[in-house]
Amino acid sequence: MLKGFKDFITRGNVIDLAVAVVIGTAFTAIVNALVDSLLNPLVGALFNAESLKDAFVVSIPTMSGGAAELGFGAIIAAVIQFLLVALVVYFVFVFPMNKFREHAAARRAGEPGASVEESAPTETELLAEIRDLIAARNETGRHTGA
Repeated sequence: MLKGFKDFITRGNVIDLAVAVVIGTAFTAIVNALVDSLLNPLVGALFNAESLKDAFVVSIPTMSGGAAELGFGAIIAAVIQFLLVALVVYFVFVFPMNKFREHAAARRAGEPGASVEESAPTETELLAEIRDLIAARNETGRHTGA
């Protein structure tokens, strides 16, 4: 039972996931500060509210005669926060990784800049070479009388 747990924990993708969670948590704090301290007050100033969370509040009557408040500004703030996180994650992690993969694939395909070791012949090319060598050997054997 403990061996299985040890194998699970020491697996590379679990450790990568743990690092991603820690970085994501730290990054969320940065985005929260940006949205709460900069974006919310700016948008709130446009709509005469303390922050975006206080803007677009709609009061509706309840069955008991009171009022319930719907905070559409808070929803908009959450959407903006999500988009900011997604934007930064894309440009900091996804875009560079995609470029790295494209570059690695281009090197493997033998495009300019590929090293000799990385542009190895395909299986079909190797088989064609072997066929040609055997044919050349048979041609030589016929001419020498062997």
